[in-house]
Formats: sequence, C-alpha cells, structure tokens
Amino acid sequence: MSQADLTDQAPVFQLKGSMLAITVLELTQNDLQRLDQQLAVKVEQAPDFFNNTPLVLALDKLPSDCNLDLPALIALCRKHGLRTLALRSGDPQIVDAAGRLDLPVLPPSGARERKLDVTSKAPSEPAKPAEPAYRPTRVITTPIRGGQQVYAQGGDLIVLAAVSPGAELLADGNIHVYGPLRGRALAGIKGDANARIFCQQLAAEMVSIAGHYKVAEDLRRDPLWAKAVQMKLSGDVLNITRL
Repeated sequence: MSQADLTDQAPVFQLKGSMLAITVLELTQNDLQRLDQQLAVKVEQAPDFFNNTPLVLALDKLPSDCNLDLPALIALCRKHGLRTLALRSGDPQIVDAAGRLDLPVLPPSGARERKLDVTSKAPSEPAKPAEPAYRPTRVITTPIRGGQQVYAQGGDLIVLAAVSPGAELLADGNIHVYGPLRGRALAGIKGDANARIFCQQLAAEMVSIAGHYKVAEDLRRDPLWAKAVQMKLSGDVLNITRL
C-alpha cells in the first residue's frame, strides 16, 4: 500500500495537545495495522515530534467490547517514539488491562451530566462530602530496571535504590529517589502543580511535574547535573535547586 493510499484513507486517530503539555492520542477504531501505517506516515512528516514524546492514550471513543490488545497498542506507540504515561477510558476491560500493566487510568472526557430527579417535594438532606481515600506512600526498596514502570496512585513514591535508564516512575504526588535517577520521573501526573521530585543524583532521561517537563538534553546543561537536587514548578517553569 502506497503512502498516497494511506493519506486518502480516513484517519483512525487524532493527535491533540493537552492542557498539561502532554500529547493525547485519541483512538477511534481498533485497527492497529492501519494505526501503524498512518503513524509511520506522521513520523516521516514530523520526525522530531515523535521522539520519546509523553503520551496519554485516549480510548474512551472506542466501541465497547472491542477486544483491544492493550499491550500491543502500547508497544506500537513505543515503536513510533510515543511513550505511554496513562490511559483515558471507562471500559472495564481496558481499565482491568491497564491495572495489570500498572498504568494509571484517567476518567473519560465529555461525560454527560446526570439528570436530577425533581419530582419529589420532600426536602432532601445535603449530601455529605466524600471522604478522601487514604493511599499510603508507595515505597520501593529494589533497583528499578530499564523497561519497568512504577506508579504511586493517589500519593507519593519513594525509591530506596537506583533507577536505571529506560525505567519510568509515575506518581500523583511527590517522587523521592534515594539513589541515582537515570530513567524518567513524572510527578503530579494528574495535575498537582505542588508536587516535587527529589533525587540523590540527577542523571535523568526526563523529569516532569504536572505535565511540564525537561528532557536529558536540557538537564545536562544544568549546573546541578549529577548532583543531589529537588525539582518544583514556579508558574510554568520547572526549577532545579540543590538539596
């Protein structure tokens, strides 16, 4: 099949920029073969964009019970330089598959508002605010090897060992690494701009807080490269300071 034929076909996906500066790939059909072909065309058109780009896979537009092969989809995205950080879906099968892969799942977008029943004349008591679910800090005592991904949902992540290149750390809260950080660390992935990243030795491939990130090329130019540092946001700027 020629590139012209692929261009004429209706696309099976859309690429959108999210409010957190992380790319969202919205999949509309479960057709990995066509997705592979069309992504290849996009990579040829804009190779710099597809270079270890952080990605949220939006799967909430797929038909229910589509029997999506999630590991194959994530591997396909990685093949084209897209690194999946989280999913967006409400399908129980996809949510269950994401849990087995230790991937965070965001709620579907564009959900309809629930209609209120106003037929009853009896006054209703005000609803009690939901108590926040307690999620303890996740503590990892063993080295995180390349290809591993560790997620601390609803809290902080503490790693008491080295993080190898190709490994990914994700947390809704802060990330602490008491050793060399050579992989990727993404804190506040659900938008917490107050989250921070701490490490004993900064040698990361990428760091991100609430979607604002710096890659290794930027980090190596920082005078605190290979030092013990903390990272936090000041507005939209990710600042690195000595511990």
